[in-house]
Amino acid sequence: MEIKTYLNNQRLAVEGALEGYMLAAGVENGLFAAHVEAMRYSLFAGGKRIRPILCLAAAEAVGTRPELDADLLPIACALECIHTYSLIHDDLPAMDNDDMRRGKPTNHKLYGEAGAILAGDGLLTWAFDLLSGEESGLPPEKRLAIIHLIARAAGSLGMVGGQLLDISNEHKEFPFETLRAIHRSKTGALIMASILAGGVAAGADQGQKEALRCYGEQVGLAFQIVDDLLNATSTTAQLGKAAGSDACRGKATYPAYFGIEATRQKAEAAVEEAESALISFDAKADPLRAIARYIITRSH
Repeated sequence: MEIKTYLNNQRLAVEGALEGYMLAAGVENGLFAAHVEAMRYSLFAGGKRIRPILCLAAAEAVGTRPELDADLLPIACALECIHTYSLIHDDLPAMDNDDMRRGKPTNHKLYGEAGAILAGDGLLTWAFDLLSGEESGLPPEKRLAIIHLIARAAGSLGMVGGQLLDISNEHKEFPFETLRAIHRSKTGALIMASILAGGVAAGADQGQKEALRCYGEQVGLAFQIVDDLLNATSTTAQLGKAAGSDACRGKATYPAYFGIEATRQKAEAAVEEAESALISFDAKADPLRAIARYIITRSH
């Protein structure tokens, strides 16, 4: 399949839904207009929308009624809101102190630290408004299961905990198990939850859930390994943010631990394992297979 066309079409569908669900810009928000503007600035600053697309692709792989996408789009949009909140907070002076994200000034450079913190908080809580609200036609029991999955992945045992591990291990000697834990929680947990959410929404059986879990674990690992590689080997212009920043901060990364060439091989191995996890699925899982392969060929 032509993965770039697929990704672009799905990205446009997600962005259209985000526009529909997100608080509107402008004076209709009254006293909250500046806060909503800060939320929207980062949410619509560009991005691949990989997490919502993986959610939709996982549902497609399980095989389901055509109208499921309409029920799933609020879930997919919630995932993007959570991801964007994490980027806003990741860029803060107390965290990675980055000035650029996706080729544009980071949120705190325009709206100040307090404004950026609150924009991130607003996106995180708006995500759970979408997950629990009536925008989705999914049955309540499926929505509850999906909320639990995503909350666990985004919280202290997932993305938040992974960020803390990442920061606390800067400029330190670190065992490989710590590196694995950082990648699994900081990046991998929300990616896996995105995939499982699509599977749950589509009515995946236990075997399908386990296969999607294995796929998600390996795709999440590959995604973070490639992020590490790009930070070490690309330019700031290519990345849209500071290149080489991981090494400057002494971060725990695969290139720091294994070197560039061995890291490339580990990314390839993770993608091969992800593809193998889908052996029980038919051609409806081809988008998932193509996304796994795309992850290790991307340039930013």
